[in-house]
Amino acid sequence: MDIKGKVAIVTGASGGIGYATAKLLSSKGAKLALVARSQNKLEQLAKELPNSIAIPADISKVEDIKRMIKQTCDHFGRVDILVNNAGQGYDAPIEKIDVDVFRGIFELDFLGPVVAMQQVIPIMRKHGGGAIMNVSSGLALMYLPGMSIYASLKRALSHISLTAREELKADKIVVSVVYPYITVTDFEKNTVKASERNWENDEEGDEGGAPFKADTAEYVAQKIVEGIESGEAEVFVHDWMKTAPAS
Repeated sequence: MDIKGKVAIVTGASGGIGYATAKLLSSKGAKLALVARSQNKLEQLAKELPNSIAIPADISKVEDIKRMIKQTCDHFGRVDILVNNAGQGYDAPIEKIDVDVFRGIFELDFLGPVVAMQQVIPIMRKHGGGAIMNVSSGLALMYLPGMSIYASLKRALSHISLTAREELKADKIVVSVVYPYITVTDFEKNTVKASERNWENDEEGDEGGAPFKADTAEYVAQKIVEGIESGEAEVFVHDWMKTAPAS
């Protein structure tokens, strides 16, 4: 897809990967709907990026998702690109999983992106196609103790993305999924924890032959945008992730 002039929604745009992705899409000429819960941060970013609007919304809430997509269409007239990036981690061993926390993470990390896809598909179909990029995680490819909830939801998001890709081929709606690795963001800080762990910003280490060296958000954003442009089904931010053992 040629990004110039396209209307893109980026969720989780107030920081980290979403923020970097929004800036990169803007540099390529996209018109942007910036979505997150942090209104002040969004409004500041909207001032910096031309042809962009701030839409405060909680992606764990269905009505917020419907409202933000309607607001995008009311303003720009269409949606060409959806980047489902908003999400939160949950670090807990199986026996200590809190069902209420699990439900909240499920609604944000999985159900929210699915609802957003449902809302943009008819809009994209009406305008002859589009691109949906769902942000999964390298953890979806691994079995890391304490991260079962987050990893399983991200794996489910990958599966539904690739299934949707097949379903929507005839409509020229290209659905892709990206697998970031450890990234320098506030993800670890915002992770709900039932146990203490800190993988973020580890400079050295080894798990399945892979070095624990964090990527920048800008690096991941570049991979996301490259995936939108190429239409590739699965975007691995590092080649070794394609064949790395799960444990």
